[in-house]
Amino acid sequence: MDLDHFAVRALVAGLGVAVVAGPLGCFIVWRRMAYFGDTMAHSALLGVALGFLLSIDLTLAILGVTVAIACLLLLLQRRRPWLTPDTLLGILSHASLSLGLVAIGAMAWLRVDLLGYLFGDVLAVSRADIAIIYVGGALALAGLAFFWRPLLAVTVHEDLARAEGVAAAPAQFAFMILVAMVIALAMKVVGILLITSLLIIPAAAARRYATTPEAMAALAAILACLAVVLGLGASLRFDTPSGPSIVLAAAGIFAVGLLPLSRWRALSASLFRNGNSS
Repeated sequence: MDLDHFAVRALVAGLGVAVVAGPLGCFIVWRRMAYFGDTMAHSALLGVALGFLLSIDLTLAILGVTVAIACLLLLLQRRRPWLTPDTLLGILSHASLSLGLVAIGAMAWLRVDLLGYLFGDVLAVSRADIAIIYVGGALALAGLAFFWRPLLAVTVHEDLARAEGVAAAPAQFAFMILVAMVIALAMKVVGILLITSLLIIPAAAARRYATTPEAMAALAAILACLAVVLGLGASLRFDTPSGPSIVLAAAGIFAVGLLPLSRWRALSASLFRNGNSS
């Protein structure tokens, strides 16, 4: 595989992100935390601004800011119980996104492709980006495997998990760190505004067919990879933005999964008859 070709680099990077985003997105779907994912993703733009301001690696800057937002969310939930979680998420999401936009706009010396950060530019990934995606993705998958059991127990029934001695707080904090890592890795693939889509849509599509949590995680990773392949193919064929094309491909896979099973059997039978007649 020739990594000197931009399309090959884009495919390799997209698949690396998809393999991690699918399983992690299952927990976001199970725990109904889509809005939390949006908040973390929106705060990534503030990380981009901080990275440019301090001249540090953008991935590290995004990771640091998203982790800080997650910690702030936990702190406010404990110190301000009268604020509901969705209210806090809404405040932090829009405040961090707006602060990032204002900070980037205030740096008059900076010329940056803002649309590339907001909607992704996977066709511009470099070998270094691919290395970061795969090393970070491997660490994220290892962390998810390590915390799989406690996270699953807390997701099913948090109070019962605590009663059985499961360390719920460390597991939840680890989950937030993993989400922050995936957001930092996926920024170039689908962009800040669309990262949550790659997390939740393949997982939601896999939920109908999986019988166990492990099977759902594996199927979500496969469907996310399929969305990347189809989306990039459509982007190259029709000259459409790569990030939105990947998300639309994932949405199409989800929509196909909504068809009744009886419709699938009828369609398969029709295709079989047409094949025999020809």
